[in-house]
Amino acid sequence: MKTLSEKINELNDLIRAGRGLEAFEKFYHNNVVMQENENAPTVGKRANLLREKEFFSKAKNFHEQAEVLDVAVGGDVTMVRWSFNYDHSDWGAKKYTQVSVQHWEDGLIINEQFFYAN
Repeated sequence: MKTLSEKINELNDLIRAGRGLEAFEKFYHNNVVMQENENAPTVGKRANLLREKEFFSKAKNFHEQAEVLDVAVGGDVTMVRWSFNYDHSDWGAKKYTQVSVQHWEDGLIINEQFFYAN
């Protein structure tokens, strides 16, 4: 059985390889709740999968590979600080740092919140 450190590193590797939807299918709980900053959360794997697909369909021209800056693991919580630089068809050029906080249950992410400057 993989440790939480091994799981979050594998998830991060898939995202860096441009396989974010594969990572979502593999590591996210059916009842996952995901939230951008303090916006209303999106509840359930199906609703979040649609949200993820929409994002990836509009994120183009990655100017550099998404970079993991820091990873922290403690108990059933992981945190990853990312650096992103890409163009988005709705939002334009995006270059920012984001912190993703994941809560795990039964070996899968049950809750994730993203923190970044608007």
